[in-house]
Amino acid sequence: MSKIHVTELVLRDGHQSLIATRMRTEDMLPIASKLDEIGFWSLEAWGGATFDACVRFLKEDPWERLRSLRKALPNTRINMLLRGQNLLGYRHYSDDVVHAFVKQAADTGVDVFRIFDAMNDIRNLQTAIEAVKSVKKHAIGTLSFTTSPVHDVAYFVNMAKELEALGCDSIGVKDMAGLLTPTLAGELVRELKAAISLPVHMHSHATSGLASMVMLKSVENGVDIIDTCNSSFSEGASHPTTESLVAALQGTEYDTGLDLGKLQEITAYFKEVRKKYWQFESEFTGVDTRVLVNQVPGGMISNLSNQLKEQGALDRMDEVLAEIPRVREDLGFPPLVTPTSQIVGTQAVLNILTGGRYKSITNEVKNYLLGQYGKAPAAVNAEVRQKAIGDAQAITCRPADLLQPEMAKLQSEAERFANNEQDVLTYAMFPDIGKTFLQERNAGSLQPEQLLSKEAVSQQAAARFAPNEFNITLHGETYHIKLTGSGHVGEERRPYYVKVDGISEEVFVETLSEMEVSDGGTSTGGKKKAAAVASSGRPRPSHPGCVTTAMPGTIVTVKVNVGDKVNAGDGVLVIEAMKMENEIQASKAGTVVAIHVAKGDSVTPDETLIEIQPD
Repeated sequence: MSKIHVTELVLRDGHQSLIATRMRTEDMLPIASKLDEIGFWSLEAWGGATFDACVRFLKEDPWERLRSLRKALPNTRINMLLRGQNLLGYRHYSDDVVHAFVKQAADTGVDVFRIFDAMNDIRNLQTAIEAVKSVKKHAIGTLSFTTSPVHDVAYFVNMAKELEALGCDSIGVKDMAGLLTPTLAGELVRELKAAISLPVHMHSHATSGLASMVMLKSVENGVDIIDTCNSSFSEGASHPTTESLVAALQGTEYDTGLDLGKLQEITAYFKEVRKKYWQFESEFTGVDTRVLVNQVPGGMISNLSNQLKEQGALDRMDEVLAEIPRVREDLGFPPLVTPTSQIVGTQAVLNILTGGRYKSITNEVKNYLLGQYGKAPAAVNAEVRQKAIGDAQAITCRPADLLQPEMAKLQSEAERFANNEQDVLTYAMFPDIGKTFLQERNAGSLQPEQLLSKEAVSQQAAARFAPNEFNITLHGETYHIKLTGSGHVGEERRPYYVKVDGISEEVFVETLSEMEVSDGGTSTGGKKKAAAVASSGRPRPSHPGCVTTAMPGTIVTVKVNVGDKVNAGDGVLVIEAMKMENEIQASKAGTVVAIHVAKGDSVTPDETLIEIQPD
């Protein structure tokens, strides 16, 4: 048995899992030379959600990040995570785009491509593998591990054989949710090594608390390479700790040969860096054995936490986690990994926040049921399918077979703001935010999201809160009021508990949907009713023809015009919420009489977006 090799994840999956992929390139480069000295088999530093986060939040060019890291890591393989035919976006791309992307990534600095498909559909992996081999780089054919009535050891061994036949250089086990147990990991590795002649990698998140044991059992049963993360960003939703496993194997036949002292220098650096990103810390970074039931992967749970926080619904996380396995079963047990984790997770959120299961169904779920992501591992729920796509027939071919070559079209669309093919590919991955990013970059106006100091936030919060103790003067009498508590936000008559001159009282505050205002246009001092409006200036819903959104988001498409006739259930808007597009339907048949939104507008649930005059 040769020594065990290590892939270090701190520059990608570690911070993706714990701080929502927010680490900036400027915090990676100062430690790069020390990382380069360690002797890792590879350093995962690109792909996954890093491309999206760079463009969406950090306002960094992801290609420039890769160039900088390649220059700073001359002795270490750079590893990236690639979503097969999806590349780094959320849809399938034509084969010519896949080849172009892989070539640019390889030319810019990627040595190892860890290629997976969310459905474990081999057809969705084939072109990416061919593209990697054509540029003479290392292709890891990856098994997206999950458990279900159809996913057993034999299933994954058969898949590994198919990947070996496609020319992969090694086979990776991607246990994104931390579902592997030590015994099962040992059995899986042993069966893989008996069935194929390729090196085997083990990648397992520590969410369930089992990953370090999984790694040890994998090593004992013949695994060749383990994925670990520096302790500054390890454990919980991330990965088992590099230093701990190096120490555990030291002096054995599996000794990694890595220097613990040098690893500690890297740890000290990143521990300080992490403090800068405190505002993105997930509340779900410890051991959470619920993952063994809900199967939410590490990279997803921190993002799900942030997204629910943005919706003002973080207190409903437990409900969402309970709903996710139900949605997954309805959709035929897809592994929960990008993009299916977002598809299932967002639908679960909608099922909880909209007050009814599948009351609102995302476009991505509809496309999934139409076969546009590949073949579902098991049968889907017929009732959900009917509700989502009616009698439409799902495709049975490889989804990309239906796509025409699109590089020329993308180049034409992006020619006004793209300076090179890498820019075109950025636009291809994320058309709206990519275009905005490139335009702002060209104009020199890129502004990354703000990194807040805890002190500043505390001061702002103190200034924002209303006082809970004050005096009120009414008809010449002064009363001392102290607020001691209140009922739930959103109650029609919200109770407040106060002390009036030391005597406890309960008062009710009722929010009215209409208010009386003075009519300055009459000399008689008459009054008129004014419709209540949201803070955006849009009217609040006041009749059944008001079209609203179930959750905050951004308008992607307005599908109707004033004067259009619509039927109940017709799509009138598309919004993006939690990175997923959701079509909003008309609840009543009638005529569109007012549109209060345009593409790009931010919207919230308390606003009327479109008004329909019912028939």
